[in-house]
Amino acid sequence: MLPFTYTTDLSQVRSLAEAQARQAGLPDDRVVDFVLAVSEVAANTIRHARSPGTMRIWFDGQAITCEICDDGIITDPLAGTHKPSPDATGGHGLWLVRQVCDLVELHSDESGTVVRLHMDIPAPLPGLAAGATDGGERHVTMVEMPAYRPPARPRASGGEETC
Repeated sequence: MLPFTYTTDLSQVRSLAEAQARQAGLPDDRVVDFVLAVSEVAANTIRHARSPGTMRIWFDGQAITCEICDDGIITDPLAGTHKPSPDATGGHGLWLVRQVCDLVELHSDESGTVVRLHMDIPAPLPGLAAGATDGGERHVTMVEMPAYRPPARPRASGGEETC
């Protein structure tokens, strides 16, 4: 998928995320989670990076992935891994994203930030239509991931940049 660039209008980000999640076969409750997570990370671009963001979404039969890139820098490599205190005025967004996604990858350095959101696509249960569930609980498996380096892309100045 070609990257979608956004600056301030999150309605287009949410619409695209919802359409792709439904096309991928996520159940309705997971579509809501996916749209929430994508919207939250995109809003962070607008609020904190103050640069345009780019978004790519792709899926196969097992998972849907959204990659969001911007020029901002996240200095805390553990951002969103600990629940914020009830009186905290910030820090809830990435924590929430990590609660609803099956895997969140975050890479940030002086060249910018790349966040990848992954959600597993459940296999249809026998006798149920694709995307239907039996109402059971969702189980998340944590796996050790190798260090992530975003793919290089050509810069206008002739060098390479990521995302």
